[in-house]
Amino acid sequence: MADPYDEGTAAVAEHVLRLREVGVEYRTPGGTVTAVSDVSLDVPSSGITVLAGPSGSGKSTLLRVLSLVERPTLGGVELRGRGTARLSSRARRALRRTEIALVFQNPGDNLIGHLTVGDNLRAASQAAGRPPRVDELLTRLGLPDTAAWKVSALSGGQQQRLAFGCALAREASVVLADEPTSQLDSASADLVLETMADLARQGVPVVVASHDPRLIALAHTRYDLRNGALAA
Repeated sequence: MADPYDEGTAAVAEHVLRLREVGVEYRTPGGTVTAVSDVSLDVPSSGITVLAGPSGSGKSTLLRVLSLVERPTLGGVELRGRGTARLSSRARRALRRTEIALVFQNPGDNLIGHLTVGDNLRAASQAAGRPPRVDELLTRLGLPDTAAWKVSALSGGQQQRLAFGCALAREASVVLADEPTSQLDSASADLVLETMADLARQGVPVVVASHDPRLIALAHTRYDLRNGALAA
């Protein structure tokens, strides 16, 4: 199988993701809108990296660029030391299945609602070509004996916890989460914060876009964004 990357040779990378002079622009009927301007940052291969800032600061756009969902207008993205600029859409999708896990802010958007808890984990494993580890993962997630439950039987926090579990099932190189606590009550948000801290302790790099001060407090690496640029 051909290597999907287009540049360089993979090494034991100090950083799992890197952005270099990234800009994102959108054309609108009223003219060109700049969402992100000249952002360079490094995501370490361990710990929690937080993109912090108010709504409209560009953090969610940067998360989509980091997750290879969106191509930047300018600059480049490196994944595990290799460039992604020339990858086809198909190759980018393949990397999102096997290397990158993205958790959305709405718990229901992260899971397959008609499948059981266990089947969601099995589907995630299968999509990435990994062996299923349902019981092991549910124990790690603090959700033992829920494999046969419907997703709707879980609280919002438990659903987000399961979403991070699906990332573990895929054995992704990095987990990215967009405002994962914003749709949750305080108790449910606590479950998500605990899950991310557990992932970091297990050596899984996590990148989060958030303005939740409790989540920001977990950061090992923090980047503050204002008006689409890194704050001085």
